[in-house]
Amino acid sequence: MLYPCVNQKDMPNIQFIQHKIYEVRGLQVMLDFDLAELYETTTSNLKRAVRRNIERFPADFMFELSKEEANLLINKGGMPNWHTRL
Repeated sequence: MLYPCVNQKDMPNIQFIQHKIYEVRGLQVMLDFDLAELYETTTSNLKRAVRRNIERFPADFMFELSKEEANLLINKGGMPNWHTRL
């Protein structure tokens, strides 16, 4: 799908984004480190920005994965082992 009012060269690679969307708890989610990469920042800066502006986000905007959920993503190849910090 093309977006006529957006400069196509400035848009992120749609396939990159699609491969970074996972289903967790019946929701489609992106992991913090993937969002940080997309916005070209660090994970800690992304989280800091969200905390500073928490009133702009819905209550269910972010949640922490359980160890079981993280292990499931690792086993599916969605998250490298070194990202497991639970």
